[in-house]
Amino acid sequence: MTRKATLHFIDQSSRNRAELARIGFALGHHSEVYGDLSELSVHPPREGIIVARDTAEDGGIAIVLERLSRLGIWLPVIAFEADPRPGRIVEAIKAGALDYLSLPIDPDRFGRCLARIEKEAEVFGDARRRMIEARDRIESLSGREREVLEWLAEGSSNKVIARELDISPRTVEIHRANMMNKLGARHAAEAVRLKLEAKLEPRIRA
Repeated sequence: MTRKATLHFIDQSSRNRAELARIGFALGHHSEVYGDLSELSVHPPREGIIVARDTAEDGGIAIVLERLSRLGIWLPVIAFEADPRPGRIVEAIKAGALDYLSLPIDPDRFGRCLARIEKEAEVFGDARRRMIEARDRIESLSGREREVLEWLAEGSSNKVIARELDISPRTVEIHRANMMNKLGARHAAEAVRLKLEAKLEPRIRA
């Protein structure tokens, strides 16, 4: 990295925390250590990179990212674990981690990872904030309103949606109006944009 960053290490093991901090300082960055997310949440960081252990029994990185979003923390996250299974790595990346490291952490690999993420950090934080906000809005929809949104995102007209859902076009209009109101969308394109930003798995087969 071309400038000094603040690295926020989260691990229950004091020995691991000390070693991670040592590596961080050796790479020229400031290191903060936390035993868990509750400790970090006392003074939520507003800059830097979070490096969190992917602890399965605590829900893994997906839970870490969810709790961070509830705290309004949009910093990039790197996951790590000792001998992680390929499935765990895939789950963490899907959840939003920007990289996954194995313990013991290789300083050179970590340095390259930080250099790459520095360039992505601002874009990542903004995209993740929009994703969470979009998901929160979509969660307010009823099942039928969600279906209307998904068919709308496929470019379907009210008549097509009515046929696919086996309801009348007038009922589609009502669900669509309610959906737009809950999403705070002024037009269909804005509703579809929220759907795309939420990055949710589709519930329909177009």
